[in-house]
Amino acid sequence: MRSSAVAARRRRWPIFLPCGLVVVLAALWSGAWFYLAARAQDAIVDWRAREARAGRVYDCGTQSIAGFPFRIEVRCADPSAQLSAMAPPLALKAADALFAWQVYQPALVIAELGGPLALGDAGKPASLLVRWRLAQASARASLAGAERVSVVAEEPSLARVAGGSSADVVTAQHLELHGRRTDTATADDPAVDLVLRMIGAAAPTLHPLLAEPLDADVTGVLHGVVDVTPKPWPVVFKEWQARGGSLEISKARLQQGDVVAVGSGTLGLTPRGGLNGQMQITVVELAKVLQMLGINRIVSQGDIGSAIDALDRMLPGLGAIARQNAAPGIVAGLGAVGQNTTLEGKPAVSVPLRFDDGEILLGPFRLGHAPPLF
Repeated sequence: MRSSAVAARRRRWPIFLPCGLVVVLAALWSGAWFYLAARAQDAIVDWRAREARAGRVYDCGTQSIAGFPFRIEVRCADPSAQLSAMAPPLALKAADALFAWQVYQPALVIAELGGPLALGDAGKPASLLVRWRLAQASARASLAGAERVSVVAEEPSLARVAGGSSADVVTAQHLELHGRRTDTATADDPAVDLVLRMIGAAAPTLHPLLAEPLDADVTGVLHGVVDVTPKPWPVVFKEWQARGGSLEISKARLQQGDVVAVGSGTLGLTPRGGLNGQMQITVVELAKVLQMLGINRIVSQGDIGSAIDALDRMLPGLGAIARQNAAPGIVAGLGAVGQNTTLEGKPAVSVPLRFDDGEILLGPFRLGHAPPLF
């Protein structure tokens, strides 16, 4: 009888042992999760203290940590930031923010933001409002620092707020921005691969050329980026120029209706903050672009403008007709300076787009002047 009971227990232990191991592993995993959650809370407190000493105060209306058993999720309701180091001091406030880490991938953080995001001078009502239907960001880091950052937004918009109402300045259907430290980047030669994609972007209040939605796909390398802490933009650009920073655009493609443009080149800044560099661009329907840029202003310069003015003095009225039909002539002239070619099976013109300390020139024609960035 006793031997039968012992035999029964021996037959049952292979069943109970796996269950016991599962219970032990679950207890260990639970303890590890709560330990990491506590460490995350301590890390957030330390980070806020360091940022506050640098003049950047971040706060939450309420904060909670969840995500058991495989994630650490930090939810911040009514997040806000006071950046007193900016000039003037900048205040930001959003509706909600969620940051998540996988327990088995602690170097990767994923964030989901709830809008709108209000921006303005500290102590004053918001002057700008950023909205979106969905916005997500992710960042991967190592001991050497951030390796990759991505931002994706659906239906983003930027509005200017005045008198209790808001008016859209920039809108888009889709926006992506990806940055990745290049494989050859060093402390002496920092470089970041950049990818920008926009679908249905428009900014009618900024320029008539941007009134109709356009799609953009730009890839390049940003050289000279070291410090990414929040600073006034003039300071950021001045430090970037002092380090010899440049933006190397390997490929850019823009499409607006039947107008298509592709280009590549390198841009930088002069010591006085003026845009400098050159891009070789190829454009389909260049005449339409010139009309939207203001063909009357362009033809008023140089030999073309002088010839049209002389024609108008001799035969009043013909000058206006000449200006209205000047685009084909300018396109032909640009074709002589550059090259008549094809792009995606359509006739196009390839011509240099130059930036000379802020002066913008398309071939020999001056398009305007970009203000200095610092």
